[in-house]
Amino acid sequence: MTRPGFTICICPDARLTRDRIDALLAAHPPAAGDDSAAASMSGELGGMAAPAAWDRQAFWGDELLPPAFWEHLTLQGLFATPRALVVRNAQNLPAETWKRISAALAKPNPLAWPFLCLEVPFDKGQPKLPAHIARLRCLDFADKQKWIWRSPGLDERGVATFVRQHAASRAIRFAPGALEAICAALPPDATAIATELEKLSLAAGDGEVTPAMAALVDHAADIDIFAFMRALQAGNAPMTVWRQVLRDRLGGDSMLFPFLGMLLRETRILWQLLAGEPVRLPPSVLPPKQQLARQLGHAGLARIWDMALEAELGIKSGERSPEQAMEMLVAGLFTLFARSRRAATGTGQAGPGQAGGGHP
Repeated sequence: MTRPGFTICICPDARLTRDRIDALLAAHPPAAGDDSAAASMSGELGGMAAPAAWDRQAFWGDELLPPAFWEHLTLQGLFATPRALVVRNAQNLPAETWKRISAALAKPNPLAWPFLCLEVPFDKGQPKLPAHIARLRCLDFADKQKWIWRSPGLDERGVATFVRQHAASRAIRFAPGALEAICAALPPDATAIATELEKLSLAAGDGEVTPAMAALVDHAADIDIFAFMRALQAGNAPMTVWRQVLRDRLGGDSMLFPFLGMLLRETRILWQLLAGEPVRLPPSVLPPKQQLARQLGHAGLARIWDMALEAELGIKSGERSPEQAMEMLVAGLFTLFARSRRAATGTGQAGPGQAGGGHP
């Protein structure tokens, strides 16, 4: 079967989308001729080139797509590598960017397989797509070619199915009644389910997962790190999100260092804007970032770097746990952003980040 020229995945569940992409890439490995350099070298040696694996690269619709994306989307040649270009949160890309993508997809590149992931909720069985995306010619063409995968995510039946499949792939066994008890305690989120099943597997050891282990299931929904960063910068992160962050969702080594990386990148951009340097950003994003840079000033931006360094040093020196470092960092950021915004607007109300020395 010929692989799709491009694929559009419409699903609010990131794990289900990833599993779908994995399955498609496994079902359609690059042909031997797709890796031109390997094929040429193999020909010189008198052998047959083995199909290469797709070089998967991820991009985010919350950010301006970098030049590398456009190069990979259109680049062909002797030494080009077959690439799977996965664009997460593609629904957040500006309309002009979507027009450019649609035009590029009209001229398919055999060495590029774009996956445009629209991670939007469904309403009455239909995805809630932005109007500028729903009208695109590439969407209509993909629909006719059956290159669109749609899934509203997991419902009650879907949770049970996903649990069975995931457990079977990892040889996790359930005692009588355990499957039903576990499924009742799990949220309709594939990423969370996979995490909880791994935890239950460790608790069970070489034995079976028992019904009583349902009490070990403890999950809070994952946070969109981009949305959380925007809420912090706006100085108005909802209290529910605030408590969730301090509890466990951004705590720990696994999320702290990616968060630090994003924070330092954002701060560098704000510093460049404050200095009047040219920065490539979507038109809808540039004005609010310029305003934020002016509100924070050089002293505020320098303070962000100080807080990031303190968090990293605290963990590496053993003085703080990752959770403690994350709590202090986020509390300090919330206070800094909220104060800068209040100073700019002339208001004097205290926000949740100020009470108790920066803690909510």
